[in-house]
Amino acid sequence: MTRLIVAGGGGGDAVAATVIDRALYGDGTADDRAVVLTYAWDRLLVDPVPGPRRAADFTGLRALTPSVYAVPEDARPVAPAGSTLPRLAAELPHTFALLDPHHGVAGMVRQLEELIEHLAPASIDLLDVGGDILARGDEPTLRSPLGDALSLAACAQVNAEIRLLVAGPGLDGEIPVAVLRERLAAVVHTLTAEDVAPIGPVMEWHPSEATGMLTATARGVRGLCEVRDAGLTIPLTDDAPVVHQADLDAAFRRNRLAQAVADTTGLAEAERHCRDICGCSEIDYEREKAARLGAAPEGPFRPRAVLAGVARFAEEARARGVSHTTFRRLTEALGLSGVQRADLRALLIGTQPEHYDAPLWRL
Repeated sequence: MTRLIVAGGGGGDAVAATVIDRALYGDGTADDRAVVLTYAWDRLLVDPVPGPRRAADFTGLRALTPSVYAVPEDARPVAPAGSTLPRLAAELPHTFALLDPHHGVAGMVRQLEELIEHLAPASIDLLDVGGDILARGDEPTLRSPLGDALSLAACAQVNAEIRLLVAGPGLDGEIPVAVLRERLAAVVHTLTAEDVAPIGPVMEWHPSEATGMLTATARGVRGLCEVRDAGLTIPLTDDAPVVHQADLDAAFRRNRLAQAVADTTGLAEAERHCRDICGCSEIDYEREKAARLGAAPEGPFRPRAVLAGVARFAEEARARGVSHTTFRRLTEALGLSGVQRADLRALLIGTQPEHYDAPLWRL
């Protein structure tokens, strides 16, 4: 009874896919868990190399089909690249397979078709946390349209029944919940603390903000959370831990970027379409940010100064009505490096545990 879940945006979507699999289908045997097809596309806090990784960027992959590789726990990204996938494979009981967009949507369709033929899955879901996959693709509020558009375009062309699921509408802060609500269909499930318990240890280290907020709201956390380097604010409401179904074909017809990249045979070609429609490519943003980070040497981690900086941040954020933030947001707001994120987290939880609304920080 193998199932296939495509993590539309990679990153935290892959973690959320394991939650959705267990919540909707049960916690079965090792042979009764979904294969999660996902990008190896992590934030610069994890992977200093912009853009998604391809199979050649890893050692130790296991071939599933001629163009699809599983990422086992002993796989390793080739330096200087980084990836969360090997550690996810070590800590979660699912198989994570690499979705590689470097041959464009044409290559992704080929990967999907091969994997479907190989697995003969009982169900196929395309999952997006936040709902920006339901965008037109050209909204100025979009921060990461390309990955979702590529996944949507590929799934829309596969000759198989694929269900589109959106978890945590609005948690990515890119499309207003009121707009998303009109594009969502039936509620499939409302996540609970029990549902997210298996990924609790993962969210102690995984940097995904959207899946972190999904986890926190499933545990009952409510408020206003500030995220990302830009300081976006995300309401943590009763609607946040809800999983909806949406119309995949309608989403594809609506999404200008997904339609534009549908026939691409390379990632650079898809990026050109993204620049034309959206004004930029999210990989361009990663390139620019990586250049800035590379030019700034990592300073020492000074606990007393860090605690003072967090206190100032908290005071200013509370004045803006913010109740929670993420450790990624704190790391970037304080000018710390990705490596120092773990130091920051350990320092704060160790000295002020009463502020830890796992996996968020209460101000």
